[in-house]
Amino acid sequence: MEPGRVEPRRSSVLDEESTDALQGALAAEHAALWCYGLAVAFLGPQNRAQAREDAEAHRTLRAAVETTLSQIGARAVSAQPAYAVPQPVVDAASAAALAVVAETDALGAWRSVIERSTDRPLRQAALDAMTQGTLRCARWRVVVGSPPAIPLFPGL
Repeated sequence: MEPGRVEPRRSSVLDEESTDALQGALAAEHAALWCYGLAVAFLGPQNRAQAREDAEAHRTLRAAVETTLSQIGARAVSAQPAYAVPQPVVDAASAAALAVVAETDALGAWRSVIERSTDRPLRQAALDAMTQGTLRCARWRVVVGSPPAIPLFPGL
């Protein structure tokens, strides 16, 4: 399995709590993609390329989660048409800060999958998603000058 990807399940059973947590992770991936779409419009060329790469990582995760949910017979939550941002995005600095928020929120959702699931492959996939997300978050925290670059407990 490629790091940061949710491997489609080979069996067709996940308990309700695991499924709910996975739906939460999917909702966070939808939101992260929306945030990156907004951020790209305000970032400079050097950070815009990173934002596009990070958005692609979220797109890959989203597709894998949707596939997994489909395989277990669960209807995937839909993306919202828009999401509330904690502060207006008006320049490169606020766009980079939004990327930190998107990554932090996604980390929290993936941590919830680890905490609420007993399915070993799903927990491993969530850990992989958290590992990659922590690296993305650290890069954006450096851009905005928010120490420490890597939070002590990602996802909290």
